[in-house]
This record gives sequence, structure tokens and C-alpha cells, in this order.
Amino acid sequence: MTNWRAPSATALIVALVAGSAACSPASSSGTPSTTITVGAASSLTDVFATIGEEFMADNRDIAVTFSFAGSSAIAEQIRSGAPLDVFASAGASSMDPVAAEGLVTDVTTFATNTLMIATPRGNPAAITGLADLPRATVLVCQEQVPCGVATAALFQQNGLDISPVSFEPDVVSVLGKIEADEADAGIVYVTDVLSSGARVEGVAIPVADNVTTTYQAGVVRDSAHADAAALFVSYLTGQQAQAAFAAAGFAAAP
Repeated sequence: MTNWRAPSATALIVALVAGSAACSPASSSGTPSTTITVGAASSLTDVFATIGEEFMADNRDIAVTFSFAGSSAIAEQIRSGAPLDVFASAGASSMDPVAAEGLVTDVTTFATNTLMIATPRGNPAAITGLADLPRATVLVCQEQVPCGVATAALFQQNGLDISPVSFEPDVVSVLGKIEADEADAGIVYVTDVLSSGARVEGVAIPVADNVTTTYQAGVVRDSAHADAAALFVSYLTGQQAQAAFAAAGFAAAP
């Protein structure tokens, strides 16, 4: 097996911050006996911070840390032997191959998401819908990332000929540039616009024109804590986690 290449500095910072926040409930009753690391799609960053805290409050012997990145990047980390216990992916395009290779098991669908147009505050380019995008400067995710896969499908099924000004590694990068007013519009998930609050404006895409992304999680085959990892995966379909997903704008799995 090839040597694992460490995730980016950004991913590590997010993992440490999310991990320390999630560990606080367990520390009040002693040091957890097991720590699992969840490699998760960037679009899950905010909701997983909440779910991590809730999971640990219910399972005080397990600590959870997170490493967020594009799902395709996490899949490559798993192939390279990254010390991950759970893979939580946006879209099947990244999960299906590693599951087929036997690198991830017990794959469970836990939520869905749809796309939305994000614009800078004030919507200076007056974007009102998909029909306005060909005249605008548009940011999208890289084509191998699930949000990029969904965006390509969105453009194709609506007959849009758009040349993005940039292909970003994940939705967090798209949002950051939209917040900085570096483009007229970006294609992200509904949940990303909601989590951004007043920093961006959202333009809805009609249901009939939109694309749905399915979120899945599974246990990494080489996990040293497979039982704890499986417990976390199972927790994602439970009532408390599903309430957190709904509050963040995700839809229930079919």
C-alpha cells in the first residue's frame, strides 16, 4: 500500500477545530477510550459539528474528529491508507468505486441535497435563475467532485452552455469566492447557502430543473475501530441526527 499523503492544511485545521468542539461533552466524564476519524464531504462541515457533539453526548466512550474535503479527495486518501474510520460522501460517484474495491463497507444512505445558485450580497449581476447564468461569471466545483458532477448534470439537462471562470476543489471554496464578490454566481448546495447566512444570497432552482445528490456513509475497511465507526454510521439515520440534517436544509433519504 502506498504511503498516505496528509490532507491539506485547511482540512487539518477544520478537523482539529471540529474535533475539539466535539470532544467537550465526553471530557466532562473522563477521557474517551476510542477515537474515530470521519472523512466527510465539505458540504457536511456545519451539520457534522452538531451531530458529532450529539453523538458523543450519547456515546461518551467514543471521541469523534472530522477531516473535511471534496469527496473524491477523501476517496483517494482512503486508497492511499489514510487513517480514517468513516467515509461520508456527497454523491455516489466517490463512494461507489471505493465500496466496489472493498475499501469501504456497510454503506448507508442518510440524506439528500439539491443545488442552488449563490450570489454575492445584493446580487449585483441581478441573477434570477438558470437562464441568466450564460451571461454571468460563474464558479463551480471541479468535475470529479460530487457538487461538480451534479452541476454538470444540471447544465446538461437544462441545455445551458456555460464556461465557468473557475473550477473549485469543493463547495467551501466556491462559497468563499462568492462571499468575496469574485464572481457573479456560484453553484453550490441549498444547505451551503443556508449555512452562509447573510454572507451570500441564494437563487432557487425549480425542482423540475434541479439535480439531487445522495449522501452516504460507510466504515473504512482498515479502520482500527470498526465497531465504533459502524455505530457512528448507524447514528446518522437515527431520529436525532435526522433532525439536525433537516434543520440544516438536507432532505431525508428516499
